Amino acid sequence: MDRYVFSTKPKANPEAVIAGPNYRFTVLTNRLVRFEWAEDGQFEDRASTFAINRDLPVPEFRIIDKDGLEIITEHFHLSYDKKRFSPDGMVAHINAKTTKYGTEWRFGTEPTLNLGGTARTLDLCDGRCDMGLGVLSKAGIASIDDSGSMLFDGEGFVTGRPLGDRVDGYLFAYGRDYKSAIKAFYAVSGKQPVVPRYALGNWWSRYYPYRQNEYIQLMDEFRARDIPLSVAVLDMDWHLVSEKCVPHAGWTGYTWNRELFPDPTLFGRELHHRNLKITLNDHPHDGVHSHEDSYQEMANFLGHDTKENTPILFDPTNPKFMEAYLNILHRNLESVACDFWWPDWQQGPYSKIPGVDPLWLLNHFTYLDNNRDGKVPLILSRYAGPGSHRYPIGFSGDTVVTWASLEFQPEFTATASNIGYGWWSHDIGGHIHGGRDDELVTRWIQLGVFSPILRLHSTSSRWMSKEPWLYREECSSVMSQFLRFRHRLVPYLYTENVLGSEADEPLIQPMYWIYPQREEAYSVPNQYFFGPELMVAPIVQPCDRRTNLASTIAWLPPLGRHVDIFTGTVYDGNHGMTLYRRLEEYPVLAHEGSIISLDAEASPTNGCLKPDKFEVLIVVGQDGHAAVLEGEDSRIGRPVSSIQFTQAEGKLTAEATGRLWTFRFLAITSIPNDLKVLANGIDRTKDSTVTVVSYPDTPSLLVQCPFVSNDQYSLAIHLGPNPEMSVIHHKARLERLIMDYQIEFQMKNKLWEVVELSEERPPNVTIANLMALGYDEAIVGPIAELLLADSRPFRE
Repeated sequence: MDRYVFSTKPKANPEAVIAGPNYRFTVLTNRLVRFEWAEDGQFEDRASTFAINRDLPVPEFRIIDKDGLEIITEHFHLSYDKKRFSPDGMVAHINAKTTKYGTEWRFGTEPTLNLGGTARTLDLCDGRCDMGLGVLSKAGIASIDDSGSMLFDGEGFVTGRPLGDRVDGYLFAYGRDYKSAIKAFYAVSGKQPVVPRYALGNWWSRYYPYRQNEYIQLMDEFRARDIPLSVAVLDMDWHLVSEKCVPHAGWTGYTWNRELFPDPTLFGRELHHRNLKITLNDHPHDGVHSHEDSYQEMANFLGHDTKENTPILFDPTNPKFMEAYLNILHRNLESVACDFWWPDWQQGPYSKIPGVDPLWLLNHFTYLDNNRDGKVPLILSRYAGPGSHRYPIGFSGDTVVTWASLEFQPEFTATASNIGYGWWSHDIGGHIHGGRDDELVTRWIQLGVFSPILRLHSTSSRWMSKEPWLYREECSSVMSQFLRFRHRLVPYLYTENVLGSEADEPLIQPMYWIYPQREEAYSVPNQYFFGPELMVAPIVQPCDRRTNLASTIAWLPPLGRHVDIFTGTVYDGNHGMTLYRRLEEYPVLAHEGSIISLDAEASPTNGCLKPDKFEVLIVVGQDGHAAVLEGEDSRIGRPVSSIQFTQAEGKLTAEATGRLWTFRFLAITSIPNDLKVLANGIDRTKDSTVTVVSYPDTPSLLVQCPFVSNDQYSLAIHLGPNPEMSVIHHKARLERLIMDYQIEFQMKNKLWEVVELSEERPPNVTIANLMALGYDEAIVGPIAELLLADSRPFRE
């Protein structure tokens, strides 16, 4: 297993260590300390599943060593009585005001105000589940218990912990500096890897016994309908399941079902020809039985007696078995039709070696094995505990098809970042139970577009599948539109994938990461930043049948103004608001200074290929900067363009290469008088196409630069000094909104009268008149939202 040795630095600098006969403390940063107790005085310097790097720069600290021990840094003060760790004997305080009554941490006590982590699985969860503990706390101090994790032996394999009375923990004392706490987590546990570009597109997954031609025809149907895909997921029916030769329940299998897939090699070629990567489901628990194609080869390698056709038991604690599992069993299938694996372990954390979890072994070795030949590795597997972020992507399990499940999922995904786990893949649309609800699946797909991974999935049922064209027309068109938009987002997603790995920042971040001192940020657990430029307030409730609008409560932070990238509605910042959206709309807001790069193709092709043309969304009002990175399966991204907007000058500059570029300035509804477009300093305004887009499309100023150079060249667009987003009166939108209301005509008349008079009355009077009508919030709320969104006065 030598080739599975990976880089670790588990032994800390001795100058960071304070030790006694049975205790040891390691000051890793001025806000992070490791604490160990060993009854036999033998401490652990090997890498664990959580901690692979303890060799960090030694911070400043001082100790007071008398009857007890005190460790003091700029940020925390730890006191210890030199006895077996206990709530009475070990206590820490931080030098920060995080709660009204102060903050104290005591070993072994229930954590207070912890902001949560994540869970091993969402299997059969209908709504909420326990999300465990993360390293962030409103109290400012949190801990990880690493005592029970397995260890890496430094020779390519693993081992359990020594027996005896032992404690191995880590105390994070970061106050509400949440981002620094996560950076410290990654410093000890390893960076979150970059995922390959293709992983960011749409995945097709369905537990269903497809036939080979049927599957290929389905992929072609997606393409014919201009719905792009990037990954083809084959659930367990790719292999033998219920045939007479299978002596067990059929979940485990390593032999293609030739009745369904008569030519697996051709099948793999056909999918690759369509720019689709392939992953195979693997439930390894039942081992390798005599009917499997690779049984004899594995038996020869392992010296296994085949006279009685005895099965080769699955034993991940045996290095030789794991070598055969990866290099024979998996490799034989990879040579046919498999680009990466979906290890689907459901049997719990138990193995022959106490403390060695089979899920950890599967994740670790399958991921490292996929790294061969220099390609960017990937797996799809379950969360095994702190440190699992090193093995993307996470499969969250069999989600129940209900609104309660959808409502919990955004919070679950965002909260996982509190334990560094940034690449969850959910069963988008739900997997099991529940019932048919086209609106629910549509809203779930919209959430999937703004999730780390979008994997459509459903269980083995003739009534449940996720092909958009099987749903009602109004839902089908919206699903298709958003699935296309997911592939248009890939330039932005891939760039943040790379930059986030480098900067130790997950793609999805809860609002309180950026605004830890604002209580409002904690009150919207479903709302999150999707990269640094976009903020998502998911819709997780069905629409009101009278208005055909669904709502969500959002908090708009103090980042200047915000604009909805789909509707062009401009909002003031620094307040809460209920947002209402039609089925084809979704609340995704960009703040002033945001720059978002998209594939300009309306219907990108399969595979997340590099775009031939870009569309860049810009929100004026503040300075902004963004890069565009591109990469391939075998290479992490390189810069393609650097884009900068300077608010004072009203100037956008872009370093571009041989592509077509379009720049969309959101919510600008007139062409500036002195607009200029320059390429390499030469005025190309007349060669550019400049238009204004109006409602019902997204209000914006569009600057298209059709000139292309194969070499690097500089673009500059001058809008004039200090441009602002336009003040938009939403009369046309309000008219359409009220037109669609399923209410009495007299009610519509009264609502419209308020709208018409709003142009000549102050907002407070307009809202008072609206409320005086006595209609409920579902009726007046959408109108109030648009009338109050932007406090600037409207002028013709």
